[in-house]
Amino acid sequence: MTVADKILILLEENGELSIKEMVERLEVSKQAVHKSINSLLEKQLIKRFGRAPKTIYKLHTQKPYETQALPQLEESQEEFLNEHFLLIDEIGEFKEGLQGFAHWCYKRKLPLEKSAIEFFKTKQKYLQYFNSNAVIDGKTKLENTKGYEKVYLDEVYYLDFYAIERFGKTKLGTILHYAKQGQNKFLMKLLVEQLKSKLQLLLANHSFQAIGFVPPTIKRELQLMKYMEAHLKFNLPKVKIQKISGIIPVPQKSLNKIEERISNAENTFLVSETIQYQHVLLLDDAMGSGATLNQIAKKLKQKKVAQKVTGLAIVGSFKGFDVITDV
Repeated sequence: MTVADKILILLEENGELSIKEMVERLEVSKQAVHKSINSLLEKQLIKRFGRAPKTIYKLHTQKPYETQALPQLEESQEEFLNEHFLLIDEIGEFKEGLQGFAHWCYKRKLPLEKSAIEFFKTKQKYLQYFNSNAVIDGKTKLENTKGYEKVYLDEVYYLDFYAIERFGKTKLGTILHYAKQGQNKFLMKLLVEQLKSKLQLLLANHSFQAIGFVPPTIKRELQLMKYMEAHLKFNLPKVKIQKISGIIPVPQKSLNKIEERISNAENTFLVSETIQYQHVLLLDDAMGSGATLNQIAKKLKQKKVAQKVTGLAIVGSFKGFDVITDV
């Protein structure tokens, strides 16, 4: 009996095991176990969970949607799903395109082919909002949001909607959500890669003289905005913006009234910059009400740090700001 066969028997008896446990129970070398594990993973007989040094292995029990042959979609339709659909499942597996969509349909007991056609039609409706710079203009939405005494942003864009009707979070919205909430470096890196190409186009069509990153509210070990600030390498000086709070930090997403969001942004952000610029790009992760970007733009103009301010968010809401409450 091979080491691989013995590992399968052990996993069937114990449910889950680490490499260390396998080495101890089989009394073989760590190298022999690793070699067999890699072979079993390649044959999809076992699955890996967690990340080193906390990694365990289980027998691969295929779900019904994994054992069925996926329908043959047109090449353009499959490419569309690969570009626009992403699912991160309940155990943290990254499923793009058709594979992810099949999982999504199975969980909701929906027919895959019919749902795929509906997804194409729905997504096409939202794609109409993108302009020639491949971004969505959010200025009209901001101006039509009741509660603002004045809109200080000269322009405001976002790279995609956070969510669309029926199908939930967009691909970019999904990456942002799990990157921020899970403090996941892999997803943060993915975000930066997607941002760079779109930002290059925006930078090429605007004469920005400086860039400001909206600082985070809640303390986390790994901050998304700090990661972006460190890894988005643009040849622009950075405007100094600080987050100040009372005894209890209150994030924008916890506030349901526009007046509260405006007050929060007005009283908890500090622009400590002294250099004056003609045009500043202000970058945030999500735009719900637009209060954070707008009130910081107000401060930039009041202190004469910027004559013109363009806001840019990774994602934004399609309708009300209450849609974005979990990033």
